[in-house]
Amino acid sequence: MNNKQNYEWKKMTMGTCYYPEHWKKELWAEDLDRMLDVGITVIRIAEFAWNKVEPEEGRFEFGFFDELLDLCEQKGMKVIFGTPTATPPAWLTEKYPEVLNASKDGVLYRHGGRRHYNYNSPVYREFSVRIVEKEAEHYGKHPAVVGWQIDNELNCETNEFYSAADSVAFRVFLKEKYGTLEALNEAWGTVFWNQTYTDWKEIYVPRTVLNMGINPHQHLDYYRFLSDSTLKYCGMQAEIIRKYKKPEDFITTNGMFWNVDNHRMEKDCLDVYTYDSYPSFAFGLDRAPGAADDLNDRKWTMHLNEVRSICPHFGIMEQQSGANGWTTRMEGPAPRPGQLTLWAMQSAAQGADYISFFRWRTCTVGTEIYWHGILDYDNRDNRKLAEVKDFYQKFRSIDAVCGAKNVAAFALIKDYDNEWDTEVDAWHRRVAEKSEKEIFIASELYHTPYDIVYLQEDSELSDLTEYPAVIYPHPVIMDERRARLLREYVEQGGVLVIGCRSGYKDMNGRCVMMPQPGLLQEITGSDVRDFTFESPAEEAVWAELKGSRERETIEMPLFNDILEPLDGTEVLAVYGNSYYAGKAAVTERKLGDGKAIHFGSTFSRRNLNWLFEYLEIKEPFANVIDAPDTLEIVMREKEGKRYLFVLNFQNQDVEFTLRKKARLMYTGEEAEGKQKILAYGTAVYEVAG
Repeated sequence: MNNKQNYEWKKMTMGTCYYPEHWKKELWAEDLDRMLDVGITVIRIAEFAWNKVEPEEGRFEFGFFDELLDLCEQKGMKVIFGTPTATPPAWLTEKYPEVLNASKDGVLYRHGGRRHYNYNSPVYREFSVRIVEKEAEHYGKHPAVVGWQIDNELNCETNEFYSAADSVAFRVFLKEKYGTLEALNEAWGTVFWNQTYTDWKEIYVPRTVLNMGINPHQHLDYYRFLSDSTLKYCGMQAEIIRKYKKPEDFITTNGMFWNVDNHRMEKDCLDVYTYDSYPSFAFGLDRAPGAADDLNDRKWTMHLNEVRSICPHFGIMEQQSGANGWTTRMEGPAPRPGQLTLWAMQSAAQGADYISFFRWRTCTVGTEIYWHGILDYDNRDNRKLAEVKDFYQKFRSIDAVCGAKNVAAFALIKDYDNEWDTEVDAWHRRVAEKSEKEIFIASELYHTPYDIVYLQEDSELSDLTEYPAVIYPHPVIMDERRARLLREYVEQGGVLVIGCRSGYKDMNGRCVMMPQPGLLQEITGSDVRDFTFESPAEEAVWAELKGSRERETIEMPLFNDILEPLDGTEVLAVYGNSYYAGKAAVTERKLGDGKAIHFGSTFSRRNLNWLFEYLEIKEPFANVIDAPDTLEIVMREKEGKRYLFVLNFQNQDVEFTLRKKARLMYTGEEAEGKQKILAYGTAVYEVAG
């Protein structure tokens, strides 16, 4: 994969997030000793502590963190130092309100929260440059520092920006992209509803308009602009830190959030990527009714898959250790005994070689007094601390897994243009969300893991050829470069599967006057003659598989492409009902040494059961383990050795069968045959053969 990763952990490493500014200095030494006693060897600090270094404009004091870092060096604790730009100080926002972000109606977000600044304010960039430079210059060579975190959760809290400075920067972005207003007007289709621009000053970031009648092409560029702004701000800080940090220290930031090209951020700005994982969000009391079919906390594997596509061997900067919740929202239950370990091992299974628990001790003041850490307010030893210590023993027992590659049966193909198009196109969003969720659920239930591969400007054929099959669910936006890459993949022997609603827009989000699936038609050999959402007035749509002796059927939910095969294209299934009964629903075309399948609907766990079997990729570890669908099964490989993760997200014991001899890495015991894993339990095996 075309990922840039300049730093990898050499062994499984455990950390925590620590806020010395919240506690009396008399607690520091005791805290560090207690951390080290349970296996915590790294702390992250300082990401919300601008005032501790610059208490007033232009006056800098370094003694507070000098004292802590010296103590860490003495104790043998390593430190990730966070730049403090996520929370500008009150003296800055009061004197320079132009640094503040604003709502879509132009109302400024005032001091008191976090991430209320905007990336494009020249004044805020000037102050950010100065504080980052001062901190990096002063602390960069300290022996206790091993890494730097840029800001905190870029694009969290809000991922849209509507300040005056953003409109100015948006115009610059558009001038660089289009050159002339004539080209912009053409790209945006401004002839519709008389939106034509005659002066660059007439263009703003999106503003409130009547009845949500937005220009989708403008909004698509707006999301590209948001990503570009985020990356420039992150890159500015990274460039400063690189001047002062020790060569062996890494630069990271903690994600993963919206309206930003995280892959480009990793490649252009960072050495390694870290993620903040909170699986207990699945059990939040504010969760939408009827959300129980999403596998609950097991769903965080879907997010971790995405992180692994950005950085194959990533870190977790914030791993859930206690109940989450602010005083204003997000009420949730405490992790049950075993879940702290389960969620951390879930991260490790998907590629995390560094895990840092959030946070060491629950804060006694502020909005996050209910965002619980390892320790509670009373500071006494508790079951969570004991579980962290036990997890560390398990984590270190699987050191051999550090740097191992995840084994995937297929690849899910994505790209940022189509991701951002779902933000502005409700039709696209409805089918994309349905399919992506169901592909993950099918992957989990049928123990058929996948990698996510983003098509990017520098993507190469080798990014795809390691997978026997790839699924590109709904690539609404398509260009010749991506279509050519996909054709090459098929011709060399790969299997490409596309769903409905493919290839009918250009890179500006304009519909193309071509038969669907547009530029992909030469690969699929299919012609979309008609298309429709399912009608609530009719029964659910299904298709009959051709050649099936038992008249086997599959569901074709939500949206249907009514297909006509071109010469040389085979029909695999025909619709069984609605006005298009008898028309082609699924087609297959052989091309070179491979083939392309046009699946004329959205994907579901039921029709994917058939598809996985047809592609011969279902349950690739069936010769090693026979497990019920209630267990998550993950395989990692390194230097010819295989490591099997078995995770139980249920509140009851579950049985499974090991079909090969394996060594339980936690204890060194040999295992084979019938096994039992406890409620919320985990097991990691080195598998023979």
